[in-house]
Amino acid sequence: MKRASTTRVVVLWCAFLLVHLLTAWAGWVYPSQPMGDVVLVYEPWASSALGGGPIVGVTETWVYPQLALVPMLVAAAFASPLVLLLGVSNAYLVGWAVLVVILDAVAFGVLVGRSPSHARRVAAWFWCAALLLLGPIALYRIDAVTVPLAVIGGLWLVARPAVGAALLTIGAWIKIWPGALVLAAVLAMRARWRVLAAAVTVTAAVVATLLLLGADTEVLGFLTEQTGRGLQIEAVAATPFLWLAVAGAARIEYSFEILTFQITAPGVDAVAAALTPLMAISVLAITAVGAVKAVRGASFPRLFPPLALTLVTLLIVTNKVGSPQFQTWLIAPVILWIVLDRARARTPAVVVLALCLLTCLVYPLGYDALLRADALSVAVLTVRNVLLLVLLVLGIRALVRVPARHPKPRE
Repeated sequence: MKRASTTRVVVLWCAFLLVHLLTAWAGWVYPSQPMGDVVLVYEPWASSALGGGPIVGVTETWVYPQLALVPMLVAAAFASPLVLLLGVSNAYLVGWAVLVVILDAVAFGVLVGRSPSHARRVAAWFWCAALLLLGPIALYRIDAVTVPLAVIGGLWLVARPAVGAALLTIGAWIKIWPGALVLAAVLAMRARWRVLAAAVTVTAAVVATLLLLGADTEVLGFLTEQTGRGLQIEAVAATPFLWLAVAGAARIEYSFEILTFQITAPGVDAVAAALTPLMAISVLAITAVGAVKAVRGASFPRLFPPLALTLVTLLIVTNKVGSPQFQTWLIAPVILWIVLDRARARTPAVVVLALCLLTCLVYPLGYDALLRADALSVAVLTVRNVLLLVLLVLGIRALVRVPARHPKPRE
């Protein structure tokens, strides 16, 4: 029995390494520069900080939370021994890939362990499949750094709530979305005050450090930088306007200010302006449902997974941005759902795998056609966005169906 368990673990690790090698290699051969952000923006930001120039998030307002600069600097350190051999940009790409693979390996080790349960093995296979289907975008974006942090933090919430919450909060200071898992944990856990205290402590430490480094209004700049942007073509709310572009009644234009393609058509600005309030209202509504379930005694394994996935999916569905790497956000909540409640995680897991495949077909494989408003490419993106809405409905339905455990009255 022990030998069989060891064999399963070895097979899982072989699959993990093979998938990461294939995904990393695909970044070099796929069209549309799927590694572009790494060398076009991450590397210059890191070089500027290391070379005595402006430090994003400290001396100037930045689109990301400030801890996002840390992995960019670490990747530069990994790349430095390879510069003479590969050149600056290629070395940085390799350094970035090495960093993400190391982080993923640590999280995969926490998930699998030495003798994983059936649920953990299923979760491990799901992770490998999601990475393979999503393609290089799963590795060559800053979001890739937050996934392993979210996996480890989520897995440790029960046994080490303070440490788990701290890791999730660190992830939120790299890219905001793990904050949804912190919120879900505060609502679903009995140790909610330890979770909240850990999140507040990490946040206070980050803010204090930034202030000591000279940051001022830049501390929360990543929130204000998003408010004035338009509607990105891959956003769920942009779908009807893309069909107008197919018919010639809308335009796809590149924004040099935020380095992304946006849709221009009558009514777009109003839709874009409505999305942020809609996101806030929707998150508050789901939070209220989660709070009611928690007050009524819902168990952590039943409440946390659908609540976490629903909150994360809401952040995608109501976003003005529809970047393909957003699909990586869904991987960690589904892994945690499989581990905690495998039977009910089956359908959401299948939907997320389909989302990963469709996203890869949109970007990078079909992106040039999408920019031309090709009907087939727009149809693929439409199916992807409809599936995001389906996933949201599945999450809400599972959340509403979470049973309450009313305490028995004392006699």
